[in-house]
Amino acid sequence: MTAILFGAFIVLILLGVPISFVLGIAATLGLVAAGNYPMQVVIQRMFAAVNSFPFMAIPFFMVAGEVMSRGGITKRIIDFALALVGKFKGSLAHVTAVTGVIMGGISGSGVADTAAIGSLMVPEMARRGYDRAFSAALTAVAGSIGLIIPPSIALILYGVTAQVSIGDLFLTGIIPGVLIGLGLMLVSYVVARRENYPVEEAVPWKEKLLRFKDALWALMMPVIIIGGIRGGIFTATEGGAVAAVYAILVSLFVYREMSLKDLFVALIEAGKKTAIIGFLIATSSLFSWILASERIPEQITSFIVSLTDNKYMILLLINILLLLVGTVLDSGPAIILLVPILVPVAKSLGIDLVQFGLVMVINLTIGLLTPPVGTALYVACNVSKLPLLTLSRAVLKFLAVMLVVLFLITYVPALALLPLKLGQ
Repeated sequence: MTAILFGAFIVLILLGVPISFVLGIAATLGLVAAGNYPMQVVIQRMFAAVNSFPFMAIPFFMVAGEVMSRGGITKRIIDFALALVGKFKGSLAHVTAVTGVIMGGISGSGVADTAAIGSLMVPEMARRGYDRAFSAALTAVAGSIGLIIPPSIALILYGVTAQVSIGDLFLTGIIPGVLIGLGLMLVSYVVARRENYPVEEAVPWKEKLLRFKDALWALMMPVIIIGGIRGGIFTATEGGAVAAVYAILVSLFVYREMSLKDLFVALIEAGKKTAIIGFLIATSSLFSWILASERIPEQITSFIVSLTDNKYMILLLINILLLLVGTVLDSGPAIILLVPILVPVAKSLGIDLVQFGLVMVINLTIGLLTPPVGTALYVACNVSKLPLLTLSRAVLKFLAVMLVVLFLITYVPALALLPLKLGQ
């Protein structure tokens, strides 16, 4: 059965079949080959995976992200970011990094943020004399921060799969996201001085206050979500509903840049994306259930532990595995497939599962920026009209920042879990 399961998985991947169908077909063929499972188990396991209260957070946050991205939010955040960091060398590069952090607290999608930021910032940076490859690479990395900072869809998936508090994951996702943003600004400053990129005009304090006031409704969204969840006012799922309603009200009645027709389109798009993720979760759950029934996670855990009894070396091996997996699988399927395998390893090492969730998500975020499945990288290529090889080279300096943050979150648990301790 195991040979059929993995054999079908590899063949279908090589044929270019979408990953959700790969998982479902491979799992079904494995069950048929085993011969001792009723076929009803396929539907039962798939339905059980999405028939959960926490899963409902995903469509709500999808709606919130779609509505906010179409309601004039991105432009206001960019204007506010320019008011904050416009006086630094390479101002627009710093604006891109800051916008990535702020947008990450709104949409929850690294790919969506890359597209939204890139469509505005890459042409403007090119017009102001910035190297196009540098601009596109920075945009891709800044946009991918949305996968780490709450309300991150990836963190929700991990929380649902690993049975870990989504509220705790949201709170701890802030530090690595902000650290990556600061690291991008540092690299941008060094490059800007070397290449003599321009400084934008300083924004007077009165104008800064006006821009802050204009962007305040957008900036309040992550505050409401995280504060409400941590304060026990609502659950993460209910927080998704609050975020969706808040986004609709702000876009329709405050900024007034979204019509009812635009809202309808946003709801349709959110529905499509939710359906894709839901089907992926269902087939991944079936695949993971077969792995568990065949005791494969236990065998992998035993194998990894047998290589060394050094906790830090095992963490290094896990990071290498996740980085490799991230190059060929998107974060969603990777999380659902690997959580049942790696969480037992983390438990055996005494690693806090909230910290381990951050480690997984940061690794897989790096995967968004590495071929062959680097989705954010492809979006940046499309926006900038640059070849993949050129952009892959340009992004390396920024990936170094993410690797440093990954190292800190992996080996300095106190840093990763600091928000939880402060919130107690």
